[in-house]
Amino acid sequence: MPNLQQYLDAAVEAARIAGAYQRYRFESTLKIDLKGDKDLVTEVDRESERLIVEHLRTRFPDHDMLAEEGDYLRSGSAFRWIIDPVDGTTNYAHGFPWFCTSIGLQFAGEMVAAVIYNPIYDELFTATKGGGAFLNGRRLAVSAHTPLKSALLGTGFPYDCASDPANNFANFIAFQKAARGIRRAGAAALDLACVAAGRLDGFWELKLKPWDVAAGLLLVSEAGGRVTTFDGSAYDVFNDRIVASNGLIHDEMIAMLAAVSAGGAA
Repeated sequence: MPNLQQYLDAAVEAARIAGAYQRYRFESTLKIDLKGDKDLVTEVDRESERLIVEHLRTRFPDHDMLAEEGDYLRSGSAFRWIIDPVDGTTNYAHGFPWFCTSIGLQFAGEMVAAVIYNPIYDELFTATKGGGAFLNGRRLAVSAHTPLKSALLGTGFPYDCASDPANNFANFIAFQKAARGIRRAGAAALDLACVAAGRLDGFWELKLKPWDVAAGLLLVSEAGGRVTTFDGSAYDVFNDRIVASNGLIHDEMIAMLAAVSAGGAA
């Protein structure tokens, strides 16, 4: 395993650079383009990604990059940065102050470093493989809430929920009846960070992309939580079904998803 601190430090610097720009542009007039009926991209997304990639490439020119807005040539490096410059773009475009920058680093296919930065609240979530998870330097641990009926959950809905039956609606209804409450705040990376911080007891979602989950996956794991696919099997960032929890309610969440699926809905 390489010495991870230099990579974490560089990711923190990149996230803070992008976050400063996002704060500067927040609630300003934005140029907004559509990638789909509901999937937005703004000039702030693109500029934030440029700032992050430029900073990381200056430090680590041989590393590969996988990011939401741009295509980057693969060099075959064992290192790959996975970047969401603005997770929660719809929130950002509407002036809703819940969004973040998410930067994760893979080494030989394994997540080894993670940064999620919420610039409005100046909350910096960090993690390294085997080194724990932290919020502004304070060590994080998942919650101890159990059973599911005592849990607060997070989720989200795919952009094509109006046209594709795999829309998470049936899952949402089932969990709404079973759990204490559900929050749908619109930034999956921050939902995962909140599971790591014990603010949420569990999270599930479908049709997410690697940049939505890469950093959050490591945060939850290093905070003592559990992350799997919907069927409870091992999770990687290219799987589009994720369940993250404090571990104590995980089996109940998996069982609920299986029951909904058996009923022919999602």
